[in-house]
Amino acid sequence: MAAYEITTAGVREMTTFLEWADDEQWNPGKLDHLPFHAADPHGFLLGRLDGEPVTSVSAVRYGAEFGFIGFYIARPEVRGQGYGIQTWRAAMKALDGRNVGLDGVVEQQDNYRRSGFRTAWNHVRYAGVPGEERPPADITVTDAGSVPFDLLASYDRRFFPARRDAFLSLWVGVPGHTALVALQDGELRGFGAVRPARSGARVGPLYAASDDIALALLNGLSASRPGAPGAPLALDVPDVNVTAVRLMERLGLEPTFECARMYTKGVPDVDRAGVYAATTIELG
Repeated sequence: MAAYEITTAGVREMTTFLEWADDEQWNPGKLDHLPFHAADPHGFLLGRLDGEPVTSVSAVRYGAEFGFIGFYIARPEVRGQGYGIQTWRAAMKALDGRNVGLDGVVEQQDNYRRSGFRTAWNHVRYAGVPGEERPPADITVTDAGSVPFDLLASYDRRFFPARRDAFLSLWVGVPGHTALVALQDGELRGFGAVRPARSGARVGPLYAASDDIALALLNGLSASRPGAPGAPLALDVPDVNVTAVRLMERLGLEPTFECARMYTKGVPDVDRAGVYAATTIELG
């Protein structure tokens, strides 16, 4: 009889999560495993069948009240045999009592609803090379390292349900990641980051007080994006932010992928109007 066990993944094993996500055409960032693992070193589970990894899931804890599910994958050769659902149950048990979020692909959304998740909005991935458009001259875009980290972390907290300082510190500091802030009238008015992905580059988060701020940041991120010149950018845009959707369309980006942001205990109280792109669909 085959032996199946679920164990916690170390940072080296996180490369397996990224490889499998790439197989699913989710296009993860090349170095995502480092800040992801820092978010919660006990939050990544691998299911092994006779010692071989066959299932994965992340159950990342933020603070005392929030958690996020991601990387829920069963390898094709074991699907339909009950190993995936065992891994899922282990993840949900680890987050018991919290409001849990996830980004669910279309084919899994009914299953998530049966587990108590309800759709809040859809994330639409827009991809391509942004068209050129100049923002107002009174917006200054500069390296995120130029502002105190505490200020950046507090700003991030406006848009995310819990503090995530360990994750954020690496997210803006990993080699190859570029993080920018937008200043206007001496105030922090926006924040964005871009990172190399398996294909092109991914932008996230993109927070902004206005379309002009978002445009200024996106111009800066596009100019500094890793990879070959003209490599496409991808952003996961919440469709409830109509102005963000219109900006993507205005810049000539095309929708390529869609998933549903879902929660178990209702939509967190965050500044949704300022979210032009989610940080990741894997960790929220």
